[in-house]
Amino acid sequence: MAKQKFYVVWKGVNPGIYSSWADCQLQIQGYKGAIYKSFDSQEEAEHAFATPAYQYMNRHRASSSEKAEAQLPENFNFNLNCLAVDAACSGNPGPMEYRGVYLLTGQEIFHFGPVYGTNNIGEFLAIVHGLALLKQKNLNMPIYSDSRNALSWVKQKKCKTKLERTEKTEALFQLIERAEKWLKENTYTTPLLKWETDVWGEVPADFGRK
Repeated sequence: MAKQKFYVVWKGVNPGIYSSWADCQLQIQGYKGAIYKSFDSQEEAEHAFATPAYQYMNRHRASSSEKAEAQLPENFNFNLNCLAVDAACSGNPGPMEYRGVYLLTGQEIFHFGPVYGTNNIGEFLAIVHGLALLKQKNLNMPIYSDSRNALSWVKQKKCKTKLERTEKTEALFQLIERAEKWLKENTYTTPLLKWETDVWGEVPADFGRK
């Protein structure tokens, strides 16, 4: 009699732990970027599911058999020695905050807010904050953001927000000006990369408010 396996679906129709391959298939068939793996015990599966997929897979690449069994998109394998940033806004505009997380340990490296603003502004400021911090500490590692707008604004060295500058937003606009000034006066070699949410799940710096 074949030993029962347990299947973790990190990315699929309904992420979770399944006790049959048939149930697992229902969650992954036709699902773009599905991420899943089989385990010999429910305990192993529960431990794996409690860990973000990108983190679990990077920690468990010891054997060739495990590599073959792990079902991951080709572009999933990246170095965890990097910084991920994200912003959250309650309403848009509304109370906004942002933070940076070091992927290798999951540690929050910086956090700012809340301050009245927009999500895009927060994403922009988070990237610049990360750039300035890494340069100050003489560290060179990639920064991941899930915001195409913010990545574009940083490359253009301009926060192209449509938010009106008022008494309520004055403090935020002063921060924006400082960030733009830093970008214009500093050079950096830090790779700025797009976090592929459809493939890897939510960016690790996500505030979990969706």
